[in-house]
This record gives sequence, structure tokens and C-alpha cells, in this order.
Amino acid sequence: MIVSLAGDWQADIGGGRPHPMLLPGTLDENHIGSPDSGRGQWAPDGVQIPEGGPILTRLTRKYTFEGEARLSRRVRFALPEGKRLFFEAERARCLRLLVDGQEIPDFVPPSLSTPHVFELTALWQGEHTLTLLSDNSYPGLPHDAILYSSAATDETQTNWNGVLGFIRLRCEQTAFIESVRAYPAGGLLTVRMSLCTDRPWSGEVAVTSDALLAPATKRVSAEPGKTQIVFSGLKLREDAARWDEYAGNLYTLTASLEGGDEKTVRFGIRDFGVNDERRLALNGRAIFLRGEANCAEFPETGHPPMAEKEWLDILSTYRSYGVNCMRFHSHCPPEAAFTAADQLGLLMEPELSHWNPRDAFESDESFTYYKTELMQILNTLANHPSFVMLAFGNELTAQEKGRRRIGELLRLARETDGTRLYAGGANNYYGQDGCDPESDFFTAHSYRGEYLRATDSNMRGYLNEDYPSAAHNFDAVLAHLREESQQPVYSHEVGQFEVLPDFEELDAFNGVTDPANLRQIAERARQSGLLPQWKRYVEATGELALLCYREEVEAALRTRALSGLSLLGLQDFPGQGTALVGMLNSHLTPKPYPFARPERFSAFFTGRLPLVLLPKYTYEAGETLTAPVQIANFGKTLIEGAPRYTLSGEGVCIEGALPVGYFPAGKLSDAGTITLPLPKLKHPQRLELAVFVGDIRNTYPLWAYPPVCPACPEDVYETTRLDAAAEAALRAGKAVYLSPPSTEEALPHSVKAQFSTDFWSVGTFPGQSGAMGQLIDAGHPLFKDFPTESHTNWQWWPMASQRAAILPERWEAIITEMDSYAFLRPMAQLLECRCGGGRLLFSTMGLQNLQAYPEARALQSAIYRYLGSADFAPSQQLPLEAIKELVN
Repeated sequence: MIVSLAGDWQADIGGGRPHPMLLPGTLDENHIGSPDSGRGQWAPDGVQIPEGGPILTRLTRKYTFEGEARLSRRVRFALPEGKRLFFEAERARCLRLLVDGQEIPDFVPPSLSTPHVFELTALWQGEHTLTLLSDNSYPGLPHDAILYSSAATDETQTNWNGVLGFIRLRCEQTAFIESVRAYPAGGLLTVRMSLCTDRPWSGEVAVTSDALLAPATKRVSAEPGKTQIVFSGLKLREDAARWDEYAGNLYTLTASLEGGDEKTVRFGIRDFGVNDERRLALNGRAIFLRGEANCAEFPETGHPPMAEKEWLDILSTYRSYGVNCMRFHSHCPPEAAFTAADQLGLLMEPELSHWNPRDAFESDESFTYYKTELMQILNTLANHPSFVMLAFGNELTAQEKGRRRIGELLRLARETDGTRLYAGGANNYYGQDGCDPESDFFTAHSYRGEYLRATDSNMRGYLNEDYPSAAHNFDAVLAHLREESQQPVYSHEVGQFEVLPDFEELDAFNGVTDPANLRQIAERARQSGLLPQWKRYVEATGELALLCYREEVEAALRTRALSGLSLLGLQDFPGQGTALVGMLNSHLTPKPYPFARPERFSAFFTGRLPLVLLPKYTYEAGETLTAPVQIANFGKTLIEGAPRYTLSGEGVCIEGALPVGYFPAGKLSDAGTITLPLPKLKHPQRLELAVFVGDIRNTYPLWAYPPVCPACPEDVYETTRLDAAAEAALRAGKAVYLSPPSTEEALPHSVKAQFSTDFWSVGTFPGQSGAMGQLIDAGHPLFKDFPTESHTNWQWWPMASQRAAILPERWEAIITEMDSYAFLRPMAQLLECRCGGGRLLFSTMGLQNLQAYPEARALQSAIYRYLGSADFAPSQQLPLEAIKELVN
């Protein structure tokens, strides 16, 4: 029997005035608390953020309160004779229960991640006052590590106070089954039951399931208290369907007591572990984790949803982008999330509510609490096949005592539940300490300083440092790692490419948080005169971010020993300086632009993909393209056939095939080498190389340029400085091409740009310039001889990595360098104007120093042709003195 206590309660947070409150719910949702002053908000190390005033680094809570709230109501309930009564709250912070002022002990150890349960049998008669003491200041718990984690940070979930999910009374028999946990492994099933009785009990216990060959029974005698009952070696039906990736095959299991209680649970049959090649394996088959880090961003409620339907919608959205594994960054979602994932065939990796980059597990209160939370998560979620891994927190750093305790917790976890994998943390020690030998897997952004992702904070990493190709992998890093450990490895928080904000999302904020940070950006964009073209900025940054995410994913797929990656992320993160890195906004809605369509992301975020290891993206026409082909097959079945390829473009259609191959599931296989003489084109052209085998395909852009020796027209004055001769040429009405070296010395009012957009946010990583890529006037006549889109693509890499001038005001530009929302400076790499009586084209790209690259030669040639044509007729007039300020 269940009696819901949802409804009207009274909340007292001090001050002598109680507030009406609806439960389930939070103080925030009931408009109880004080204005958010920014107390305790996140900041980079060493940065002080004053309290008060608008909060510009995260969303602002409309109501906030930290401390003990007294939540009370009168309850009338007639307890049937011979029954036991329990009070349950599905999710809360620190929670104590008083009945008529008398405190009730916890029936199960409490944690932030699992239900709170109290037994009321001994004192319940008729009508009573229930008082919940709900405390989100975490007395006796590791306060700072919890508040820093996604479980309670105001950067995302908020440090809410209240009760979520079910809040109820539950009646049970005097002897009842408290829990049933099913552990399938190797064709056999182990069932563990907890029998609760308040008096001696004996009888037959039975287990039945549609997945078992036969029911199982045993006689049990139990003394008052809790008795653990184990059924081992139960044979599963050979034809029972396996739970698998995107295949939510589930079965039911019923445990019953003779003449009394029974309990039915759902479970799935799957094996998750490590194969002989030291890769993560599901049902014996190597898989490629395509993970997403969820940081509990739910801006309307300030907390995760508690209903299965909501989680089915959320996880289906992620799955549409190609995600097969959800990592929950320093928090564990409610059980409804796992129930939904079970049905969808999505893998789940929760973490403890723990983010301590200094002294994890050192204090006794920390170790005691996280040990409790670990055990409660394992026991509560045991029947969910989607729950495959667990880490003890995010980016932990532990000293000697903490390291020993991590080992102790790992051993305890494996003894409790050996059907899952465990790690002492995600990206512990930021990868500098290498692999923890006691963990089952290693996940980090680097291994002892060698990166496991293409880009890192402050724009480090091969994506922005090495000339682009489609051949990079992390094999060398994994080879070094294998000298130390044989653990499976996947990359941590990959991506973090910022996209400029879509202001349409502002209308979606109707809940507990106020987007003052986003409104401030919108206002600054308005003041800068950017609003009329803002959507073009968003689209250009989004397209570039998508391109960079693809390179990150395919580099991981090209790495033979890597078990996958976890993104950060598909969803905007509204805190930590405002890190808008997603294809989805903070409301988990796809941004209203082509770059954010799920089918575009899932085209490469997949486990089955042909890969062409292009040595480069740009060629001189007539060159021979030579590139190995690999087939990544982390699906469920063999792929066989002759891989075919096509090269297409205007007037170009070349086809070819590689030898017939057999590409087994769970492998990255070599498929041969494409050797393709490129056509001798008369004009520069973008081409598309497609490769396909079976039902999978992939496409790559290529750029081919006829050989050129760029030469400036005789009637154009070319100069690296705005010297007297250049000024005289302008006064004479001539055309001047101003192209200084792309150095800080030559361009004193400039920033160093890079190929990709900003990393995460400049609020978190202030060492980066904030440059966000190029917005290119693709319809400009200069580009008749240099094919381009309006956003940065691979053929722009040498030029995009040069400097951009900071303009005194927003001028028209052929190539605008977009800026982070934190600055919104007017910047450009190429602009034209009438100036000093003549015509000026000003470049900050230093093309004269990039002539080793065919794309730079082609662009220089296109510029010269444009300067010598009638098309060079700039309309904007700029003062000569303003240009002179930009160049030494």
C-alpha cells in the first residue's frame, strides 16, 4: 500500500514566518528564499568575484537559500493491524524526520543520490505532524566537494533545498522483501534479496523469471532485522535476448515469500567488461564509447527531472546525435533516468557527488560519506543493465591517505557488484599521474602530459598547432600508456568548442533561473551594432565547431587501442564563465541552425564509419592523392564488400574501388590505399571525396588549385608598411595592397587567432585570445578564384592561424575575425576601403610568408587578380590615420 504525501506543506526557513510549499518541489520552485547574491559562485583559481550585483558567469537563481528548512504537515492515516509503516522521500539533501517532534532514525543509510527511508511503525497511531529537516549546507558531510560537484553547484543544477520525486508512506507485511537484485553474467544469474522481518520467520523463498530455465526455491529461516538471501548459478535460457547498444531487451523477475510478500523487478542480460585486446566490451564485443557529459543543466527547475517520460525524451535526444553512453559528471541522476536508458539501450556512467581537486577522501567525513553514497548507488541501481560504469568523481586529486582509500573503495565496489567497471575518478590528477592500477579503466584528457584529445585549454593541441590532415591518431600515446597499464582507455571531455549564443533561447527561460548572463551578452551585441548580423555569427561559429568536433571524433576512431571518448559537450553549459559549447542549448533543444541538426552530428558520431587517412586537405591540381582507408566497425555484425570511392566536383567524376574486404565487428580494419591522380583543373575548385562500403559512407572536402606564381599587378602598390610611398600612391588615387607580416610587432593592435573557436570559455581560461573563427563574405568578387564558404574550413587553416587586427570601430570586412562574447571587439583579417584618395586592401594574414601552402598561393593569386580588376571598387571610406594606427 502506497499513500502519497504530495501536496501542501509548510516551510520554515527562519524569520518567524512559515511559507506554503508544494511537495515534491524545491524552495526555488515555491518562490521561497532570498535574491541570488552570487555567494559561492564558481571562479577560476585566483579570481575573486564580488558578491551582489548581476551574475555574469552563470544563470542567476531567482530565490536562494542554504541551511536547514523545516517542512511540516499534519498527516492522518490508519495503519492496518499487523503492518509496518515507512516514510520515503525519493531525493533530498541532508534529511531528518521528526514525528510530533520525535526524531526518527534512518532505516537505510542516506545519500544525496538515493531515496531516504524511515520506519514509523512503532509510534504511528492516527494523526501526526511530520516535519522534515532538509539541510543543503551538508552538516557533517564534505561540504565543499559536494558544492563544487554537478550534484549541487549553482553553475548548473543549483544547490536546491526540498524533496523531489515520490514523497509517501509505504505499508509492508511484518516480513517483506526490501530489495531484489539480479546479476547476470556468463549465462548464469545471481539473485540477492534482502528480507526484513520484525519477528522470527521461516518459509520458502521462490524466484521466477521469463529469462530463467526454471524457477528456484529455498527454505530460509530469518531472525528479526535484515537477512540477505542469495540464489547463485541460476541458468538463463539460451535463447534469452541480450540487452545491448540501442537494444533495450528486458525481462522480469519475481521473488516471493511463502504465504506472504512478493517483489517484481526488471533486468537485462548483458556482460560488460574488458576483452583480450584491453578494450571495453559489451557482450564480448568491443564497443566504441560515444559519450556525452551531462552536468545536470536543467535551467527551468534547477534540478534533474524525476519522471521516466522526461528522461525518455532527454535520452532520445542525445541518442539522435549518436550518443551511446551518458557520463554524469560528478552526479548520479534519479532512477527514472536508468529506467529510460534500459529501454533505449543507452549505456550509463554515473559518478559520486564529488569534485575535489586538492585532497579527495583525506577527511574521515569525506571517506565515510562517499563510501555510503557508493554502496547506496550500487544497491539501488543494481537491476539496471544500462548502468555499466561508475567513477568516484571528477578530476580528483588525492594525497597518500586518499589514494589508499580510493583503492579500498574500488575493492569494496567490485566485491559488492562485479558486473560493472569502476574507476577512482574521471581525469584524476588531470592525467599527469598516469593510470591508477586498481581502477578498471582509465579516462583522462591526457596521459602524463600527452594529449588524448585534439585541443585543450588555451588552444593547445594538434588541432591548432599542426597542419591539418585526416590521419592523426593517438596510437603513440596509447603505446606509451600500454607500457604502464593494460586498462581500457577513453578520452575525457573532448571538444569544448564554443558557439556564440542564440538569443532566441532567452524566451525559453520561465523557471527558477534568470539568464542575466545571456541578456548582458545580447545587450552588448546590440550596443556593438551586431544584432542585425548576429545570426550569421552564430552560424559561422557553429559550423566551425561542428567541423572541429568531427575531427576529434574521427581521430579517436582512428586510434586502434582507444575505447572511445566522452564529449563536453552537446549541450550548452550556462556556468563557469558561460560555456556555450553545444549543438543543443541549455534547455536541450537543438539550436535553430543547420549545423545543429542531429543527422549532421550523428553522421560522424557513430561506431561504423569508413575513414580515409588524408595527409592533407589541399592540393595542387595534377598531384596524386595517396591515402590509406580504414573501416571502423564497432557495430554488431560483419561488414563485407569492396570499398568504393568517388571524387566529384564541377566537371569531375572519378570512381574507383579497393579489394573486397571483411571487416569484423569490434575492430578498426585496414581496407587498402586510394591512389588517385587529381585532375588538372583550370580553376580552383572544392571537390568531394566519398568512400562507402555496405551501408556506411563518409565524405571529405578537398581543395585543388592550379599551380600559380602569384604576381602583383604593376599598377598596384604592394607594401608591408604604410610608409610615405604608400601614402603617396593613395594620394595619387592608386590601388595599395597593405600586407604587413602577421606579427605582434607589425600589428600592435591585434590578437593571435587560431583555427578553431574558443575553448570552453575565456571566463575559465583567460589565457586564450577569445578569437572565434572567421566570418567570410563568400559572395565577394575576390572569391571568384578561391572557393569558400562563409565560415572557416580546412583550406583556411594557415591563414586562420594568423593575427587579426582590432579595429577602432566596426568596419565592413571581407574576412571578419569573430570575437568571444566576453569582448565582442571589432576585428578583421581582410578589409578594403577608400582611403587617402585611393583604394586600399588591408590584410593581416601575412600571405607573403605562407607561400609554401597551395591554398595561400591561391588566395594570394585571387587577391592580385581582384586588385587588378574593375571589381576592386570599395565603397566604405576610412580615414588614413585610423589605418596607420593599426600598422607599425
